[in-house]
Amino acid sequence: MTDSSRAPLHHEVVVIGGGNAGLSVAGRLRRYGVDDVAVIEPREHHRYQPMFSHVAGGTASASVATRPQRAVTPKGVTWIQDRVRSIDPVAKTLTLESGTAVEYDQLIVAPGIQQDWDAVPGLTEAMASPVGISNYTFEYAQKASRVLRSVRSGTVVFTQPAGPASCSGAAQKPMYLACDHWRQTGVLDDIRVVLVVPTPTMFGMPMIDAELDRKVAEYGIEVRFSRELVAVDPEQRVVTIAQTDPQDGPDRGQDGVTGGLREEIPYDVLHAVPPQSAPDWLAATPLAEPGNPGGFVEVDSLTLRHPRFPDVWALGDAAAVMSSKSGGALRQQTKTLAKNLVAVRSGQEPSTVYNGYSVCPFTVSRGTVVFAEFDDRYRPKPSIPFWNGLAKERRFTFIADRHVLPWVYWNLILQGRA
Repeated sequence: MTDSSRAPLHHEVVVIGGGNAGLSVAGRLRRYGVDDVAVIEPREHHRYQPMFSHVAGGTASASVATRPQRAVTPKGVTWIQDRVRSIDPVAKTLTLESGTAVEYDQLIVAPGIQQDWDAVPGLTEAMASPVGISNYTFEYAQKASRVLRSVRSGTVVFTQPAGPASCSGAAQKPMYLACDHWRQTGVLDDIRVVLVVPTPTMFGMPMIDAELDRKVAEYGIEVRFSRELVAVDPEQRVVTIAQTDPQDGPDRGQDGVTGGLREEIPYDVLHAVPPQSAPDWLAATPLAEPGNPGGFVEVDSLTLRHPRFPDVWALGDAAAVMSSKSGGALRQQTKTLAKNLVAVRSGQEPSTVYNGYSVCPFTVSRGTVVFAEFDDRYRPKPSIPFWNGLAKERRFTFIADRHVLPWVYWNLILQGRA
């Protein structure tokens, strides 16, 4: 039972979401001299999602991917352990599930992305079965580690969703890790591995596609290009995939996929990544971009400021920016947003511009990574200017991805220091 009579809270800056985006921007604002910053986050534990692929693939224990939320919240930042129920951007007020009202001067929206498991018929039930796994939730990643290690023969299907998704290429990572494990244990030739991707190539950048194509051939993976998962029969263990590009076949049906080109694939293990969208409560607010089917927050992709509500900002997976959604993109977005908010706070116009940078490290074996760095047009954007060498399969990028970046994340990024 909520108490609507309690006095509203007020904070100069309120951040919705205590994940990577929310904590890192809160920490950076504190470093820039903003004293009154509050983060609204209901969870007791903070998860480092990039590590889920290593957990699923058996190259990391689950314990390294989680820490208490209180321990990682930046010093001086107020943690409100609650959920947002609604936003009134005109009154500059949030209503929490507890019934508490929170007033703000500046609002940063960073609640992450919603995983729509029920959007694919049968997928929720398939994930609840002993052979349904994923690297997109902490629990399913732990399950995946056990299941993939136990496979000795049969068909394993990996799917990647169409539409906006948080680091959608991450769906491939546990596949490569599992294939390398199966090769080392001598059972890879007895396992049929099928990858379903919604795009006409493995990633969309020629230099990255070449590396991934080589690894796919090396492991003997069957790839279904321009396809997506549209249904699962968990009892019979059969997935149905359909074409995503209308130019390659008959007219698209009401379900949004090409009606004439469907394929059913029996499976022994299904690793799936669900369609994704903005949280339902957020999509229902005036902040959502008009006409955006995912309900993501409307922002200027350069300044990360809302064009209709100038006291509202957004970054991360919930923001309707042109760039790919990834943790690597957040580092640039955090700096841009924090600098612009501080400028507005001082009566100036925002002038710092987000350059569209994003990154996706592909763990293509149990000791190597292909490091994809790109902008919002999928053009190479190497962190070391004019050197695309990280796009090649390398050992040292695996060490960075598995060991160095997690330390940087826990100790620097979440505190707004990197």
